[in-house]
This record gives sequence, C-alpha cells and structure tokens, in this order.
Amino acid sequence: MTATRISRRRLLAGLGGGGLLLASPGLFAELLLTPAQTLGPFYPDQLPLDRDNDLLLVGAQSAQARGIVVQLHGQILDARGNPLKDALVEIWQVDANGVYLHSRGGDRARRDANFQGYGRFETASDGRYRFRTIRPVPYPGRTPHIHFAVTLPGQPRFVTQCYIRGEPLNQRDGVLNAIRDPRLRERLIVPFVPVAGARAGEQVARFDIVLGLTPAS
Repeated sequence: MTATRISRRRLLAGLGGGGLLLASPGLFAELLLTPAQTLGPFYPDQLPLDRDNDLLLVGAQSAQARGIVVQLHGQILDARGNPLKDALVEIWQVDANGVYLHSRGGDRARRDANFQGYGRFETASDGRYRFRTIRPVPYPGRTPHIHFAVTLPGQPRFVTQCYIRGEPLNQRDGVLNAIRDPRLRERLIVPFVPVAGARAGEQVARFDIVLGLTPAS
C-alpha cells in the first residue's frame, strides 16, 4: 500500500516546526510504551471508499474539508526504538462540526461531506507514517483528539488516542485522565504548531507510537 496525496516537500518543510525527535535506536535500553486507550463507539461502521492518508479530499471532489489543516506524522517503534515496518496505521476523528463518519456519531445533517473522516497508511522500513487532516475539535463530553489503531503482522491490534498540548479541556477529559501515571498521560499529548511560511494557519504535529510486541508463538 502506498500513500500519494501529500506533498513530501511540504511535509518535510513543516517538520522543523516542533516535532518531537526520539534518540537513535540503542541509545536507551527501553522507551516508555505508548498507553493503550479505548477504541470508542465511533470507529467507522462502514469504511469509506476513499481510505488514503489525505483526509481533506474525498475521491475526485475538488472541495476541501473545513478546518485547520494539520500535517500529522510520526514513527511506529518498538521498545528499543527500532522502527517497525508493515504497520497498518489507521486514524479517525470528528469533522470541523464535531461529527464522526460513524452513522451514530453526531448530527448527520451537519457532517462535512468533504472530510474523509478516516484514513490509513502502511509503514516502510523507517516506520514512518504521515497524514493530512484537520486539527481536532471538541464535542460534548470530549476534549479534541484523534483516534489511532496500529496493526502489525502477527500482533494484536493496538488502539490509542492523540491529544493537543495546551488544550484546556484536557484537564476535564475522563478518557485521558483515566491514565493515572502522568508520564504515560504525557505520551499522548503533543504540540500542534504552526508551519513556518504556511497560509491559513496550517499546523504540524508529531505523534510517535512505541509498542511492546507480543512474542511469536
């Protein structure tokens, strides 16, 4: 599987805007694992026909989704910092009106038909993934967040969520604060920072996921 929508030049230009870089593999004995979180009730009950890594454009439509554009990227790593190849990374989130793609995920009349709502990307040998999406917005009962699922060959599916650093609603979000260890909670909260020179407030965010792998039977 390949991803073709994102301009690699534009993405790399934004990486200097505040991405959190991990140390080289082997420098530390073990990295802090990313905490798992609930899949939630709004994983798409019917996947869209367009499932690529650009959530701002649906099929051949020319209109772009509403919201602040975000270049979302990161690496899938094991506990020693080694990149993981062939990881299927899925994301899903609400649109700018707080509505999920799921049939019961909000007021269907208000859903932005130009927002894909779900995307996927398969990592190469560098373990990297990238998406073009929108900055998540709150909806009743939840702080802004993006859902992630990572599936590796021979491994159980791993599910978590990504949150915005500095978002005041984080302090009252029950799902996020169910993680009692503040070090683990911080693993899910990342900066969303402006891309230098970009128009319309475009942002970049880096979210690395560190997995503890299950030994093969």
